[in-house]
Amino acid sequence: MAHLEEVKSRVDAAIAESVIAHMNELLIALSEDGDLSREARYEQQQRLRNAIARHGRQYKEDVERQNEERREQLTRGGIIS
Repeated sequence: MAHLEEVKSRVDAAIAESVIAHMNELLIALSEDGDLSREARYEQQQRLRNAIARHGRQYKEDVERQNEERREQLTRGGIIS
């Protein structure tokens, strides 16, 4: 069980860091981890996949908000400045 706890800690750290590349690397490493049960591996991979999906949605929302703010800035007062 010590290995599973270590893996959970690594997954927690990767999620907290919120860097997609690191989460993807960990996903790959988990795929090749023969010391975990299939269920434990799947559970940790799902946590990473969900975090990646949330990150993607948040990024898309941020970009849309920035575009809207820029549009408002450009058309302030009804004219393009």
